[in-house]
Amino acid sequence: MGTMNTPLTEPIYTQPSVSVDDRNRVPGNSGIWVGIFCVLVEFFLLFIVYFVAKAHHPEAFQTGPDKLVTLAGVVITLLLLTSGYCMVKAVESIRKDAPTVAFRWVILAFILGCGYPLVKYFEIQWNMAHGVDTKAGIFYTVYYYLTLNHLVHVFWGLLGLGWVAVRTQRGIYTSKDYSGLEAAAVYWHTTDVIWLAIFPFFYILR
Repeated sequence: MGTMNTPLTEPIYTQPSVSVDDRNRVPGNSGIWVGIFCVLVEFFLLFIVYFVAKAHHPEAFQTGPDKLVTLAGVVITLLLLTSGYCMVKAVESIRKDAPTVAFRWVILAFILGCGYPLVKYFEIQWNMAHGVDTKAGIFYTVYYYLTLNHLVHVFWGLLGLGWVAVRTQRGIYTSKDYSGLEAAAVYWHTTDVIWLAIFPFFYILR
């Protein structure tokens, strides 16, 4: 009876090795980080304005959130966080050379992100109908100044998502070169983080 030749060891399947360059590289590109730094400095100064105004008008900031639609803030928070998660999945997909899947995640992130200005529009309409405008007091002046500034940066982020969606669909990004997609994701996450500070300051904290 013959014997079957078998390998001494079974093949071992491992995750692809990560090079030292990949571990040490900065996500995105240097240009996007310069932009993010400028955005963070801008909102740092705006938050200083918030705290100075609150220190001088504590009563206005104590009662101010009562007239805002907290549900709108919650919905915006969920939309931005979910959209940010989609961008994480998009980057993860392109690293696996799955551009079609990455494209779908970017589109979903874009659609969810567009929900923010839509909700903000209806929120502002409700505010105006109930006399909640910049003439209603210092709290609402600061509220509009910060939230509308944030909305401008979200619009820039949406333009970026639209741009990388087109490039992803065309197969420009690969597992070897996806810094553009990653840069858009990093900027988008920055808008998420800023909103996570804005939301409690105006809708929850007293």
